[in-house]
Amino acid sequence: MVARSAGRSPVWLVAVWGATRLLLLLFVLKVLVFPGPDVTSDVSVIYRDWYEVLRTGTFPSDDVTWQYPPAAAFAILSPALLPFLEYATAFFVLACAVDAAVLALLWRAGRGSGRSPRGAWVWVVGVPLLGPTVYARYDLMVTAVAVAALLAAGRHPRVAGALAAVGALLKVWPALVLVGMGGRRPWVAAAVGGAGLAGLFAVTMPGAFAFLTFQRERGVEVESLGALVFHVARHFGWEGGVLLNYGSMEFLGPHVDTVSTVSMGLSAAAFGWLLLWRVRAARSPGPRSPRSRSQPPESQPQPSESRSSRSPSSRSRFAAHTAADAAFVAVLLFTVTSRVISPQYLVWLVGLAAVCRCFRASRMRVPVALVLAASLVTVLEFPLLFADVVASTPLGIALLAVRNGLLVAAALVGARALWRDTVRRGSAGGRPGASGPGISRAPSADSPATAG
Repeated sequence: MVARSAGRSPVWLVAVWGATRLLLLLFVLKVLVFPGPDVTSDVSVIYRDWYEVLRTGTFPSDDVTWQYPPAAAFAILSPALLPFLEYATAFFVLACAVDAAVLALLWRAGRGSGRSPRGAWVWVVGVPLLGPTVYARYDLMVTAVAVAALLAAGRHPRVAGALAAVGALLKVWPALVLVGMGGRRPWVAAAVGGAGLAGLFAVTMPGAFAFLTFQRERGVEVESLGALVFHVARHFGWEGGVLLNYGSMEFLGPHVDTVSTVSMGLSAAAFGWLLLWRVRAARSPGPRSPRSRSQPPESQPQPSESRSSRSPSSRSRFAAHTAADAAFVAVLLFTVTSRVISPQYLVWLVGLAAVCRCFRASRMRVPVALVLAASLVTVLEFPLLFADVVASTPLGIALLAVRNGLLVAAALVGARALWRDTVRRGSAGGRPGASGPGISRAPSADSPATAG
Protein backbone atom coordinates (compact mmCIF):
# COMPACT_ATOMS: atom_id res chain seq x y z
CA MET A 1 0.00 0.00 0.00
CA VAL A 2 2.86 2.37 0.84
CA ALA A 3 4.61 1.65 -2.47
CA ARG A 4 1.37 2.23 -4.36
CA SER A 5 0.70 5.56 -2.67
CA ALA A 6 4.33 6.60 -3.27
CA GLY A 7 3.93 5.89 -6.94
CA ARG A 8 0.77 8.00 -7.15
CA SER A 9 1.76 10.90 -4.93
CA PRO A 10 3.94 13.68 -6.35
CA VAL A 11 5.24 14.39 -2.84
CA TRP A 12 7.58 11.40 -2.81
CA LEU A 13 8.56 12.03 -6.40
CA VAL A 14 9.48 15.66 -5.75
CA ALA A 15 11.29 14.75 -2.52
CA VAL A 16 13.51 12.18 -4.22
CA TRP A 17 14.08 14.51 -7.17
CA GLY A 18 15.03 17.38 -4.86
CA ALA A 19 17.47 15.31 -2.81
CA THR A 20 19.24 13.78 -5.80
CA ARG A 21 19.40 17.04 -7.78
CA LEU A 22 20.76 18.95 -4.81
CA LEU A 23 23.54 16.39 -4.67
CA LEU A 24 24.24 16.81 -8.40
CA LEU A 25 24.41 20.59 -8.00
CA LEU A 26 26.79 20.28 -5.07
CA PHE A 27 29.07 18.14 -7.21
CA VAL A 28 29.12 20.38 -10.29
CA LEU A 29 29.53 23.50 -8.13
CA LYS A 30 32.44 21.69 -6.44
CA VAL A 31 31.04 22.03 -2.96
CA LEU A 32 31.49 18.27 -2.91
CA VAL A 33 34.20 16.49 -4.91
CA PHE A 34 33.19 13.66 -7.20
CA PRO A 35 36.00 11.12 -7.71
CA GLY A 36 37.74 10.96 -11.06
CA PRO A 37 38.56 13.66 -13.62
CA ASP A 38 36.78 17.01 -13.48
CA VAL A 39 33.63 16.70 -15.61
CA THR A 40 32.79 20.41 -15.39
CA SER A 41 35.69 21.66 -17.52
CA ASP A 42 33.63 21.30 -20.69
CA VAL A 43 31.31 24.00 -19.39
CA SER A 44 33.78 26.26 -17.61
CA VAL A 45 36.38 26.19 -20.40
CA ILE A 46 35.10 24.87 -23.74
CA TYR A 47 31.50 26.10 -23.60
CA ARG A 48 32.68 29.42 -22.14
CA ASP A 49 35.07 29.95 -25.06
CA TRP A 50 32.36 29.06 -27.57
CA TYR A 51 30.04 31.50 -25.82
CA GLU A 52 32.43 34.35 -26.46
CA VAL A 53 32.68 33.48 -30.17
CA LEU A 54 28.94 32.95 -30.62
CA ARG A 55 28.21 36.33 -29.08
CA THR A 56 29.97 37.90 -32.09
CA GLY A 57 27.46 36.36 -34.50
CA THR A 58 29.59 33.55 -35.89
CA PHE A 59 30.27 29.90 -35.09
CA PRO A 60 33.60 28.62 -33.74
CA SER A 61 34.29 26.86 -37.05
CA ASP A 62 38.05 27.03 -36.50
CA ASP A 63 37.68 24.83 -33.42
CA VAL A 64 37.49 21.13 -34.35
CA THR A 65 35.81 20.36 -31.03
CA TRP A 66 32.72 22.25 -32.29
CA GLN A 67 30.85 19.27 -33.75
CA TYR A 68 27.26 20.30 -33.25
CA PRO A 69 24.37 21.54 -35.44
CA PRO A 70 23.73 25.30 -35.44
CA ALA A 71 20.89 25.38 -32.89
CA ALA A 72 23.40 24.19 -30.28
CA ALA A 73 24.23 27.90 -30.09
CA PHE A 74 20.99 28.36 -28.12
CA ALA A 75 22.19 25.99 -25.41
CA ILE A 76 25.68 27.50 -25.26
CA LEU A 77 24.30 31.04 -25.09
CA SER A 78 21.56 30.18 -22.57
CA PRO A 79 23.54 31.28 -19.47
CA ALA A 80 23.06 34.84 -20.72
CA LEU A 81 19.53 34.47 -19.33
CA LEU A 82 21.11 34.65 -15.85
CA PRO A 83 23.62 37.48 -16.24
CA PHE A 84 23.98 37.88 -12.48
CA LEU A 85 25.68 34.46 -12.27
CA GLU A 86 29.08 33.30 -13.51
CA TYR A 87 28.80 31.38 -16.81
CA ALA A 88 29.30 27.84 -15.48
CA THR A 89 27.06 28.40 -12.45
CA ALA A 90 24.30 29.78 -14.68
CA PHE A 91 24.61 26.78 -16.99
CA PHE A 92 24.26 24.31 -14.11
CA VAL A 93 21.26 26.15 -12.67
CA LEU A 94 19.55 26.14 -16.07
CA ALA A 95 20.29 22.43 -16.47
CA CYS A 96 18.57 21.78 -13.15
CA ALA A 97 15.58 23.91 -14.23
CA VAL A 98 15.27 21.95 -17.47
CA ASP A 99 15.50 18.73 -15.45
CA ALA A 100 12.55 19.93 -13.34
CA ALA A 101 10.56 20.83 -16.47
CA VAL A 102 11.03 17.32 -17.88
CA LEU A 103 9.81 15.85 -14.60
CA ALA A 104 6.69 18.02 -14.75
CA LEU A 105 5.98 16.90 -18.33
CA LEU A 106 6.41 13.23 -17.44
CA TRP A 107 4.26 13.50 -14.30
CA ARG A 108 1.45 15.12 -16.26
CA ALA A 109 1.78 12.56 -19.07
CA GLY A 110 1.61 9.69 -16.58
CA ARG A 111 -1.84 10.64 -15.28
CA GLY A 112 -5.08 9.26 -16.67
CA SER A 113 -6.39 6.04 -18.11
CA GLY A 114 -3.74 3.86 -19.68
CA ARG A 115 -0.95 5.98 -18.23
CA SER A 116 1.58 5.34 -15.47
CA PRO A 117 3.66 7.43 -13.04
CA ARG A 118 6.55 5.02 -13.60
CA GLY A 119 7.80 7.22 -16.41
CA ALA A 120 8.44 10.08 -14.01
CA TRP A 121 10.16 7.70 -11.62
CA VAL A 122 12.45 6.41 -14.38
CA TRP A 123 13.57 10.01 -14.94
CA VAL A 124 14.00 10.77 -11.23
CA VAL A 125 16.09 7.64 -10.67
CA GLY A 126 17.87 7.40 -14.01
CA VAL A 127 19.39 10.89 -14.27
CA PRO A 128 21.43 10.82 -11.03
CA LEU A 129 22.75 7.35 -11.93
CA LEU A 130 24.90 9.12 -14.53
CA GLY A 131 26.57 11.32 -11.93
CA PRO A 132 27.45 15.01 -12.30
CA THR A 133 28.26 14.61 -16.02
CA VAL A 134 24.55 14.92 -16.74
CA TYR A 135 24.52 18.57 -15.60
CA ALA A 136 27.88 19.35 -17.21
CA ARG A 137 26.75 18.79 -20.83
CA TYR A 138 23.96 20.34 -22.85
CA ASP A 139 22.48 16.92 -23.72
CA LEU A 140 19.90 17.23 -20.96
CA MET A 141 18.44 20.27 -22.76
CA VAL A 142 18.29 18.32 -26.03
CA THR A 143 16.60 15.41 -24.28
CA ALA A 144 13.96 17.77 -22.88
CA VAL A 145 13.02 18.85 -26.43
CA ALA A 146 12.78 15.23 -27.59
CA VAL A 147 10.62 14.27 -24.59
CA ALA A 148 8.30 17.22 -25.25
CA ALA A 149 8.01 16.23 -28.93
CA LEU A 150 6.97 12.66 -28.11
CA LEU A 151 4.46 13.74 -25.48
CA ALA A 152 2.91 16.25 -27.90
CA ALA A 153 2.60 13.73 -30.75
CA GLY A 154 -0.93 12.54 -29.95
CA ARG A 155 -2.83 15.81 -29.64
CA HIS A 156 -0.50 18.25 -31.36
CA PRO A 157 1.31 16.51 -34.24
CA ARG A 158 2.49 19.74 -35.84
CA VAL A 159 4.00 20.90 -32.56
CA ALA A 160 5.66 17.51 -32.19
CA GLY A 161 7.17 17.80 -35.65
CA ALA A 162 8.42 21.33 -35.02
CA LEU A 163 10.01 20.26 -31.74
CA ALA A 164 11.68 17.30 -33.46
CA ALA A 165 13.16 19.71 -36.00
CA VAL A 166 14.49 22.00 -33.28
CA GLY A 167 15.94 18.99 -31.48
CA ALA A 168 17.62 17.74 -34.66
CA LEU A 169 19.26 21.14 -35.09
CA LEU A 170 20.43 20.95 -31.49
CA LYS A 171 22.06 17.51 -31.77
CA VAL A 172 20.70 15.53 -34.76
CA TRP A 173 19.40 12.45 -32.91
CA PRO A 174 15.97 13.91 -31.91
CA ALA A 175 14.97 13.57 -35.58
CA LEU A 176 14.53 9.87 -34.72
CA VAL A 177 11.48 10.63 -32.56
CA LEU A 178 9.54 11.02 -35.81
CA VAL A 179 10.02 7.39 -36.83
CA GLY A 180 6.96 6.09 -34.97
CA MET A 181 4.63 9.04 -35.48
CA GLY A 182 1.64 8.41 -37.72
CA GLY A 183 0.27 10.79 -40.30
CA ARG A 184 1.93 13.40 -42.47
CA ARG A 185 1.51 16.43 -40.22
CA PRO A 186 4.48 15.91 -37.85
CA TRP A 187 6.76 15.08 -40.79
CA VAL A 188 5.69 18.12 -42.79
CA ALA A 189 6.04 20.39 -39.76
CA ALA A 190 9.51 18.97 -39.08
CA ALA A 191 10.61 19.44 -42.68
CA VAL A 192 9.30 22.99 -42.97
CA GLY A 193 10.45 24.09 -39.54
CA GLY A 194 13.86 22.45 -39.86
CA ALA A 195 14.50 23.87 -43.32
CA GLY A 196 13.46 27.35 -42.22
CA LEU A 197 15.61 27.37 -39.09
CA ALA A 198 18.60 25.84 -40.88
CA GLY A 199 18.29 28.39 -43.66
CA LEU A 200 18.15 31.22 -41.15
CA PHE A 201 21.36 30.05 -39.51
CA ALA A 202 23.10 29.54 -42.87
CA VAL A 203 22.27 33.10 -43.94
CA THR A 204 22.91 34.94 -40.69
CA MET A 205 25.82 33.08 -39.05
CA PRO A 206 28.92 31.90 -40.97
CA GLY A 207 30.15 28.34 -40.32
CA ALA A 208 26.75 26.96 -39.33
CA PHE A 209 27.40 23.57 -40.92
CA ALA A 210 31.15 23.16 -40.51
CA PHE A 211 30.39 20.47 -37.92
CA LEU A 212 29.57 18.01 -40.73
CA THR A 213 33.23 17.87 -41.80
CA PHE A 214 34.48 17.40 -38.25
CA GLN A 215 32.03 14.55 -37.59
CA ARG A 216 33.12 12.75 -40.76
CA GLU A 217 36.76 12.83 -39.66
CA ARG A 218 36.21 11.40 -36.18
CA GLY A 219 37.90 8.17 -35.13
CA VAL A 220 36.81 5.39 -32.75
CA GLU A 221 36.12 6.74 -29.27
CA VAL A 222 37.43 4.60 -26.41
CA GLU A 223 33.99 3.93 -24.89
CA SER A 224 32.27 2.76 -28.08
CA LEU A 225 31.36 -0.80 -28.92
CA GLY A 226 33.96 -0.97 -31.69
CA ALA A 227 36.64 0.25 -29.31
CA LEU A 228 36.49 -3.06 -27.45
CA VAL A 229 38.41 -4.57 -30.38
CA PHE A 230 41.36 -2.27 -29.74
CA HIS A 231 41.17 -2.51 -25.96
CA VAL A 232 41.74 -6.25 -26.29
CA ALA A 233 44.19 -5.91 -29.19
CA ARG A 234 46.48 -3.71 -27.08
CA HIS A 235 47.21 -6.77 -24.95
CA PHE A 236 48.32 -8.68 -28.05
CA GLY A 237 50.78 -6.19 -29.51
CA TRP A 238 48.55 -3.78 -31.42
CA GLU A 239 50.71 -0.80 -32.34
CA GLY A 240 48.14 1.98 -32.04
CA GLY A 241 47.28 4.10 -29.04
CA VAL A 242 44.82 6.49 -27.40
CA LEU A 243 45.02 10.22 -28.01
CA LEU A 244 42.82 13.27 -27.42
CA ASN A 245 41.33 13.75 -30.87
CA TYR A 246 38.40 16.00 -31.87
CA GLY A 247 37.65 16.65 -28.23
CA SER A 248 37.50 13.04 -27.01
CA MET A 249 39.80 10.14 -26.25
CA GLU A 250 40.00 8.08 -29.44
CA PHE A 251 41.96 5.12 -30.75
CA LEU A 252 44.39 5.97 -33.53
CA GLY A 253 46.47 3.45 -35.42
CA PRO A 254 46.27 0.39 -37.69
CA HIS A 255 42.78 -0.87 -38.63
CA VAL A 256 40.95 2.00 -36.90
CA ASP A 257 39.51 3.05 -40.26
CA THR A 258 38.22 -0.48 -40.80
CA VAL A 259 36.38 -0.60 -37.48
CA SER A 260 35.03 2.90 -38.13
CA THR A 261 33.71 1.77 -41.51
CA VAL A 262 32.08 -1.29 -39.95
CA SER A 263 30.41 0.92 -37.35
CA MET A 264 28.98 3.16 -40.05
CA GLY A 265 27.84 0.07 -41.95
CA LEU A 266 26.00 -1.17 -38.86
CA SER A 267 24.36 2.24 -38.49
CA ALA A 268 23.23 2.00 -42.12
CA ALA A 269 21.84 -1.48 -41.40
CA ALA A 270 19.98 -0.11 -38.38
CA PHE A 271 18.49 2.59 -40.58
CA GLY A 272 17.43 -0.06 -43.09
CA TRP A 273 15.73 -2.11 -40.37
CA LEU A 274 13.87 0.97 -39.12
CA LEU A 275 12.72 1.75 -42.65
CA LEU A 276 11.51 -1.83 -43.12
CA TRP A 277 9.73 -1.71 -39.76
CA ARG A 278 8.02 1.55 -40.67
CA VAL A 279 6.77 0.16 -43.99
CA ARG A 280 5.56 -3.11 -42.49
CA ALA A 281 3.94 -1.43 -39.49
CA ALA A 282 2.16 1.05 -41.74
CA ARG A 283 0.55 -1.88 -43.59
CA SER A 284 -0.62 -3.56 -40.39
CA PRO A 285 -3.77 -2.72 -38.41
CA GLY A 286 -1.59 -1.54 -35.55
CA PRO A 287 -0.88 -2.56 -31.96
CA ARG A 288 -3.64 -4.25 -30.03
CA SER A 289 -5.00 -3.28 -26.69
CA PRO A 290 -4.72 -5.99 -24.01
CA ARG A 291 -8.55 -5.95 -23.82
CA SER A 292 -8.79 -7.35 -27.32
CA ARG A 293 -7.75 -10.77 -26.00
CA SER A 294 -10.85 -11.09 -23.86
CA GLN A 295 -13.40 -9.39 -26.08
CA PRO A 296 -14.81 -11.05 -29.18
CA PRO A 297 -14.09 -9.04 -32.34
CA GLU A 298 -17.69 -8.19 -33.01
CA SER A 299 -18.14 -6.69 -29.53
CA GLN A 300 -15.18 -4.34 -29.76
CA PRO A 301 -16.04 -0.68 -30.33
CA GLN A 302 -14.26 1.21 -33.07
CA PRO A 303 -11.52 3.53 -31.81
CA SER A 304 -12.07 7.22 -32.06
CA GLU A 305 -9.60 8.75 -34.46
CA SER A 306 -7.87 12.10 -34.62
CA ARG A 307 -7.55 13.67 -38.03
CA SER A 308 -3.91 12.63 -38.17
CA SER A 309 -4.81 8.98 -37.63
CA ARG A 310 -7.17 9.07 -40.64
CA SER A 311 -4.37 10.19 -42.94
CA PRO A 312 -3.80 7.80 -45.87
CA SER A 313 -0.18 7.46 -44.83
CA SER A 314 -1.15 6.30 -41.35
CA ARG A 315 -3.30 3.25 -41.96
CA SER A 316 -1.70 1.52 -38.96
CA ARG A 317 -3.05 4.15 -36.55
CA PHE A 318 0.23 4.38 -34.65
CA ALA A 319 -0.65 4.63 -30.97
CA ALA A 320 1.03 7.06 -28.59
CA HIS A 321 3.05 4.30 -26.94
CA THR A 322 4.19 3.10 -30.38
CA ALA A 323 5.75 6.47 -31.13
CA ALA A 324 7.63 6.39 -27.82
CA ASP A 325 8.72 2.75 -28.20
CA ALA A 326 9.91 3.31 -31.76
CA ALA A 327 11.91 6.42 -30.81
CA PHE A 328 13.54 4.58 -27.91
CA VAL A 329 14.52 1.62 -30.08
CA ALA A 330 15.78 3.87 -32.88
CA VAL A 331 18.07 5.84 -30.58
CA LEU A 332 19.28 2.62 -28.96
CA LEU A 333 20.20 1.17 -32.35
CA PHE A 334 22.11 4.24 -33.44
CA THR A 335 23.82 4.57 -30.05
CA VAL A 336 25.25 1.05 -30.01
CA THR A 337 26.41 1.26 -33.65
CA SER A 338 28.00 4.69 -33.25
CA ARG A 339 31.75 5.31 -33.30
CA VAL A 340 31.23 7.32 -30.11
CA ILE A 341 29.29 6.41 -26.96
CA SER A 342 29.92 9.27 -24.59
CA PRO A 343 28.45 9.04 -21.07
CA GLN A 344 26.00 11.86 -21.77
CA TYR A 345 24.39 9.76 -24.53
CA LEU A 346 22.75 7.76 -21.78
CA VAL A 347 20.63 10.74 -20.74
CA TRP A 348 19.00 10.55 -24.19
CA LEU A 349 18.04 6.96 -23.52
CA VAL A 350 16.87 7.66 -19.97
CA GLY A 351 14.59 10.42 -21.25
CA LEU A 352 13.04 8.28 -23.99
CA ALA A 353 12.79 5.34 -21.59
CA ALA A 354 10.84 7.55 -19.20
CA VAL A 355 8.37 8.49 -21.95
CA CYS A 356 7.85 4.81 -22.78
CA ARG A 357 7.04 3.98 -19.18
CA CYS A 358 4.40 6.72 -19.08
CA PHE A 359 2.23 4.30 -21.14
CA ARG A 360 1.02 1.07 -19.60
CA ALA A 361 0.82 -0.44 -23.10
CA SER A 362 4.54 0.10 -23.75
CA ARG A 363 6.51 -3.06 -24.57
CA MET A 364 9.81 -1.56 -23.39
CA ARG A 365 9.84 -2.66 -19.76
CA VAL A 366 12.88 -4.92 -20.07
CA PRO A 367 14.90 -2.57 -22.33
CA VAL A 368 14.22 0.31 -19.92
CA ALA A 369 15.55 -1.75 -17.02
CA LEU A 370 18.64 -2.64 -19.06
CA VAL A 371 19.29 1.03 -19.86
CA LEU A 372 19.02 1.97 -16.18
CA ALA A 373 21.53 -0.76 -15.34
CA ALA A 374 23.81 0.52 -18.13
CA SER A 375 23.56 4.02 -16.66
CA LEU A 376 24.86 2.78 -13.32
CA VAL A 377 27.80 1.05 -15.01
CA THR A 378 28.45 4.18 -17.07
CA VAL A 379 29.19 6.34 -14.04
CA LEU A 380 31.70 3.68 -12.96
CA GLU A 381 33.58 3.78 -16.27
CA PHE A 382 33.34 7.58 -16.47
CA PRO A 383 34.44 9.41 -14.50
CA LEU A 384 35.21 7.07 -11.60
CA LEU A 385 37.47 4.56 -13.37
CA PHE A 386 38.12 6.33 -16.66
CA ALA A 387 41.88 5.95 -16.21
CA ASP A 388 41.38 2.17 -16.36
CA VAL A 389 39.33 2.53 -19.53
CA VAL A 390 41.95 4.68 -21.25
CA ALA A 391 44.72 2.29 -20.19
CA SER A 392 42.73 -0.77 -21.30
CA THR A 393 43.18 -2.52 -17.97
CA PRO A 394 41.17 -5.74 -17.38
CA LEU A 395 38.84 -3.76 -15.09
CA GLY A 396 38.33 -1.04 -17.68
CA ILE A 397 37.64 -3.58 -20.43
CA ALA A 398 35.21 -5.46 -18.18
CA LEU A 399 33.26 -2.29 -17.36
CA LEU A 400 32.96 -1.36 -21.04
CA ALA A 401 31.97 -4.89 -22.01
CA VAL A 402 29.21 -4.93 -19.39
CA ARG A 403 27.93 -1.43 -20.18
CA ASN A 404 27.95 -1.90 -23.94
CA GLY A 405 26.58 -5.42 -23.60
CA LEU A 406 23.61 -4.08 -21.65
CA LEU A 407 22.95 -1.49 -24.35
CA VAL A 408 23.19 -4.06 -27.14
CA ALA A 409 20.81 -6.35 -25.26
CA ALA A 410 18.39 -3.45 -24.74
CA ALA A 411 18.51 -2.60 -28.45
CA LEU A 412 17.89 -6.18 -29.59
CA VAL A 413 15.15 -6.90 -27.05
CA GLY A 414 13.51 -3.57 -27.80
CA ALA A 415 13.63 -4.08 -31.57
CA ARG A 416 12.08 -7.52 -31.23
CA ALA A 417 9.31 -6.23 -28.94
CA LEU A 418 8.54 -3.32 -31.26
CA TRP A 419 8.30 -5.59 -34.30
CA ARG A 420 6.07 -8.12 -32.54
CA ASP A 421 3.80 -5.41 -31.19
CA THR A 422 3.24 -3.56 -34.45
CA VAL A 423 3.91 -6.01 -37.27
CA ARG A 424 3.49 -9.65 -36.31
CA ARG A 425 0.39 -9.13 -34.22
CA GLY A 426 -1.15 -7.04 -36.96
CA SER A 427 -0.35 -9.43 -39.81
CA ALA A 428 -2.70 -12.06 -41.12
CA GLY A 429 0.11 -14.57 -41.07
CA GLY A 430 1.20 -13.74 -37.54
CA ARG A 431 0.97 -15.86 -34.42
CA PRO A 432 -2.21 -17.71 -33.51
CA GLY A 433 -4.62 -15.25 -32.03
CA ALA A 434 -3.18 -12.28 -33.92
CA SER A 435 -5.76 -10.01 -35.41
CA GLY A 436 -5.82 -9.91 -39.17
CA PRO A 437 -6.33 -6.89 -41.39
CA GLY A 438 -10.07 -7.44 -41.59
CA ILE A 439 -10.65 -7.63 -37.85
CA SER A 440 -11.39 -4.56 -35.78
CA ARG A 441 -9.19 -3.94 -32.79
CA ALA A 442 -10.13 -2.56 -29.40
CA PRO A 443 -9.31 1.06 -28.76
CA SER A 444 -6.07 1.49 -26.89
CA ALA A 445 -6.19 3.71 -23.86
CA ASP A 446 -3.33 5.70 -25.34
CA SER A 447 -4.68 6.02 -28.86
CA PRO A 448 -3.81 9.20 -30.77
CA ALA A 449 -7.17 10.68 -29.91
CA THR A 450 -6.44 10.54 -26.20
CA ALA A 451 -2.69 11.00 -26.10
CA GLY A 452 -1.54 14.14 -24.42
